[in-house]
Amino acid sequence: MIRAAVTGASGRMGKLIISNIVASDGIELSAAFDLVNIDKDAGEIAQVGNLGVSVSDIKDMERVLKESSTNVLIDFTIANATVVNAPVAASAGVDLVIGTTGFSKEQKQIIEAAVSKHGVAGIISPNFSVGVNVFFKILSEASKYLGDFDIEVIEAHHNKKKDAPSGTAMKAADVISAVLGGKDYVYGRQGLAPRNKEIGIHAVRGGDIVGDHTVLFAGDGERIEIKHQAHSRQAFASGAVKAAAWICNAGPGMYTMEDILGL
Repeated sequence: MIRAAVTGASGRMGKLIISNIVASDGIELSAAFDLVNIDKDAGEIAQVGNLGVSVSDIKDMERVLKESSTNVLIDFTIANATVVNAPVAASAGVDLVIGTTGFSKEQKQIIEAAVSKHGVAGIISPNFSVGVNVFFKILSEASKYLGDFDIEVIEAHHNKKKDAPSGTAMKAADVISAVLGGKDYVYGRQGLAPRNKEIGIHAVRGGDIVGDHTVLFAGDGERIEIKHQAHSRQAFASGAVKAAAWICNAGPGMYTMEDILGL
């Protein structure tokens, strides 16, 4: 039985991930962490019944992970928190499944270095939904044939999302850029902004939009739009739990959703 811990256990994604763990075979909740609801039962907070697992203070992470014999930590919080907590988990010999977005290059390097140093397995993905990762694969293939088209990435999320553009939008742009040998990015446009051969990236924030991503390939007299829409956060939570089960059977190192899905 895989034993999984969850950070941000009182948040929307934390509660949803806990409910997915409870509903999944071969994996169980071993620990939960947050800055609030300390000592309350994580299952009751997630509204899945009493699980006998109390929410622990994030400051006690290393001790709790070791005492609970946790195999993997699932983290969907914020970059400044994850970059501190992930190395602590790695030092405790715990594998990492990270869905946090908004990392700087340096923050991501810190996490990857901790994974390497402590010989654990880790995955950092801007989006754990199966559909989005197939979306990336389609973009890679389309870019081989549409490199001369103008390319725009447009993403839309709810009004509470803190980072912009989304990690998924940036991954989409990176996938396309890699195929085309490297492209400059332009974030939005204002005033005099003649278009060159860049990839334009645009962020929309409003209401309760879970996550929409569209890539527009525009040529002379025609255009192609490739789109993914998330209807609920369930797509992300279920994918993260699948990743947690997979990574516990992988060797040390950093992995991607492409590895897990065989893409």
